[in-house]
Amino acid sequence: MESKNLFKVVKTNAIESERIDAPNYSYWRSVFRSFFSKPSNYIALGLLFVVLFLSFVQPLISGYTLTMPNINNPETHFLPPSAEFLFGTDQVGDSLFDVVWAGAQTSLLLALICSVINIVVGVAVGAWWGYSKAVDKIMTEVYNIISNVPFILFIMVFMYIVGAGFWQLVAAMTITGWIGIAYFIRTQVVIIRDREYNLASKCLGTPVIRMISRNILPYLTSVIVTLASREIPSYISFEVFLSYIGVGMGTSRQSLGRIIQTYSVWMDQKPYVFWIPVAVAALVTITLYVVGQNLADSSDPKTHM
Repeated sequence: MESKNLFKVVKTNAIESERIDAPNYSYWRSVFRSFFSKPSNYIALGLLFVVLFLSFVQPLISGYTLTMPNINNPETHFLPPSAEFLFGTDQVGDSLFDVVWAGAQTSLLLALICSVINIVVGVAVGAWWGYSKAVDKIMTEVYNIISNVPFILFIMVFMYIVGAGFWQLVAAMTITGWIGIAYFIRTQVVIIRDREYNLASKCLGTPVIRMISRNILPYLTSVIVTLASREIPSYISFEVFLSYIGVGMGTSRQSLGRIIQTYSVWMDQKPYVFWIPVAVAALVTITLYVVGQNLADSSDPKTHM
């Protein structure tokens, strides 16, 4: 065989020589691949879907509204759980199944709204707080003042001044609720702000906003997801506790906490009326926490192979 058939001339390409021969990497594709690699996460997602469906779709199907109790049907008062009434009925004859999931809808909406507001504000302020040393001096003093006031006490005083209501409770939970998130993000930003690539970008004149959004926050994605996984369940717990002690949304709008408070007087005579809403509140909180925590673990680049 002639030598010209054994060899061929390869031309030099400067651009191709600089290209790294590695598989394409997508962060979020790797996150979901890691998340769905665990069979237990399918169960957690299934429970979450059921909780969300029952909370937001079931009230539309049943047509039940918490402001219009069934007070004209004494024959259905305090019926135990059965095929017709899965959770039984309460003191006015309402289906406890409808009551509980309508209340869960309100609690979930409150938790989602408060979490989004606090996380967005907390991350934005915390990133600026940690990057700017001038802002750090001011915000540290603000944090020291606010953090010394018990959060529950602040909410109680605020609700006493402005009155009970859904949006009043949202305001009470978000006026200072973001400060703890901001301080945590500030600490994470301080750790990475003086790394070599950030110093190089600063020397090249990169704007501060671009430094924060491109060089710093992407490294904190798993941290932010972890915060979100804790915030949503915690606000449901806050709402249940505050409504149970009478500092919640009042009678204008029912929630899981308000329902538990209303049914607490029947704890001894009809225990299922009290413990079923408590169990649903626990199910909602635990399901959201487990899914959020597993997603946070999957968002850590160290778990990506």
